[in-house]
Parts: sequence; C-alpha cells; structure tokens
Amino acid sequence: MDSTGRNTSARQSHVVLGAGPAGSALAGELARRGHTVRLVSRSRPAGGVPQGVTWREGDVGAVEGARAAMAGAAVVYHCVNVAYHLQVEAMPGIQDAVLGAVEAEGARLVVLDTLYPYGPTGGEVMTEDTPWRATGAKGRMRAALDARYLAAHQEGRARVVLGRSADFAGPGVLNSTLGGAVFPGALTGGEVVGLGDVDLPHSYTDIRAVAAGLATLGERPEGDGRVWHLPTAPARTTREVFTMIEERVGRPLKVTVMPEPRPFGPFDQVFMDAYAELFYQHTEAQVMDSGAFQDAFAARPVPLGDTLDAALDWYRALLAGTGREPAVR
Repeated sequence: MDSTGRNTSARQSHVVLGAGPAGSALAGELARRGHTVRLVSRSRPAGGVPQGVTWREGDVGAVEGARAAMAGAAVVYHCVNVAYHLQVEAMPGIQDAVLGAVEAEGARLVVLDTLYPYGPTGGEVMTEDTPWRATGAKGRMRAALDARYLAAHQEGRARVVLGRSADFAGPGVLNSTLGGAVFPGALTGGEVVGLGDVDLPHSYTDIRAVAAGLATLGERPEGDGRVWHLPTAPARTTREVFTMIEERVGRPLKVTVMPEPRPFGPFDQVFMDAYAELFYQHTEAQVMDSGAFQDAFAARPVPLGDTLDAALDWYRALLAGTGREPAVR
C-alpha cells in the first residue's frame, strides 16, 4: 500500500500513450531496457508494434478510457498528440483525462513536451529557466497545460515530470521540417524545402534520444516535478544541415527556400494554416540547451551526423517499399 492507501504491488508495467514516432520509439526503448511495456493508441501503429511490446487499442480522451489504458501501470508516458488544427480544442481535454486517471491510479506521469511555451525568444538559447512568453494560441495552450501538470505535482495530487524536445529528426520521423520535406527529395533528386532563414541555427532532437530521455525520466523519479530538456545535439544552421546531407547522398540538393508558410511536401494547407503562428521558429534562431539533463543523468545526445545517417537509411527503405510509413507527429 502507498501513503494514499492504494495497492501498488501490481504496478509493475510501463504504459505508453500514443503510437506516433515518439511513442513507438519510446515503447521499444523501454522494452529493450527490460520493462513490461504496453503501447496504447486509437489504431494499430502504422510502423508496426516494437518487439517485446504489447499493443492495446484505447482512447484516452475520457477518464474511463485513460484509466483502462493505464490500469496496473507504474509509469505512464503521455505521447499523445493530435493534428495541429485541432490541438487548442482537443489537448486540454486529453490532459483532463490523463491527469485525472493518473491521480486515481497512483502512477507516475512522464509527459512529452514541446518548446512552444517559450514562444519567440529573439534567438536566445533556450534553457529550462527561459521564461514562458508564448504569444500564439498553441503556445499559450501548451504553457497552460504545463503549468497545470506542475501544479498537480506540487500539490501532491500526482507525480509528474516533463521532457521537452526540439523538432524531431531521425528514423521514422516524417512530419518534421527535417523529415518528409527533405529526405525524399535528397535521395531522388527532387525538391528539398528549407523554411524561413536557412542561415539561422536550429536544434533537432534525434527521436532515439527522445525515447531514451523519456525512458530515463520514467526510471529516475528524482527528476520529478520539473521540466527537462531532452538530450539534443548542438544546433547547426539549416544550410549546414543541407551540406551534411549533400555529402552523404553525393549530389547537390535542389533547395527551395520558403520564406513564409505555404503547403509543401507532407504538409497541406490545413496544416500550414495551423502552423503559421509557430513559423517564428524559422525566422529567429531556435537553439535548445540540454546540458542540465546531460549532467544530471550522465546522458549524451545523438550526434547530428548519426541522426542524418539513420534518417537516410530509413527513407531509403521507405522509398524502396521495404519500410513502413509511420504515424506522424
């Protein structure tokens, strides 16, 4: 029994909510670390269920569904996301359900978070101490959610920790500015799109480092009650990243620079209309520092070159018809 009278003896499993690239990578990482892992999503993962992981269909948009999804869990990982144009409406309700179920079940909660609460920074390096100055609806919504998560922890209603990631990159990542808009064109000689000012530094977090970082937070409760930046390689300019890709594919990239939001690649008009308020991320430096996490947990980011190598390998397989397109973030 714990201090609230709940029976904790059966809580031995790790439950991952959401089967996009981050949730699926995390589930596989937890299984490799020897944990019993259940991956829960509304539909079966498009990229397949990772080895050693049990998949269960579930909808965590209501408390009943969330409690069913996380029954018996020691640690719950919230990696659920929805389409950009639905986030402001949908994400608070999902939080209500997940946080309410975690409080009732007595499990720890690890939340995958974004940089959106910081809002425009004028290009300053973002640390966990950077003020939350979001001006757009999505950033303000994310900041409000995060404040509520931290309040639940501070008030003793739940044990919560947040892991923030920069833009995803790496194998299995399609819906990212370093994803489906870049690698297919790089490999086939087609169009490669760069957003905003391609001479500004921009941070990318390898999806495998996202998974490893969240798994570490799930294993290390001494990190609870705060925000952590997940291990992220030093930022490079978009132009430098494209040069690194050119060296790997052996041809110049046909780069189209898009100075303002418009549909391209995997991103349609609906997506870009919803993303427009976040386009400042490409018109000012976007640099995330993850030194605090690296020092506290003796972790290191995946080098950017390794990220690009793994992404190119994955996209080669995808284009050859031997890879499976994942659910997108």
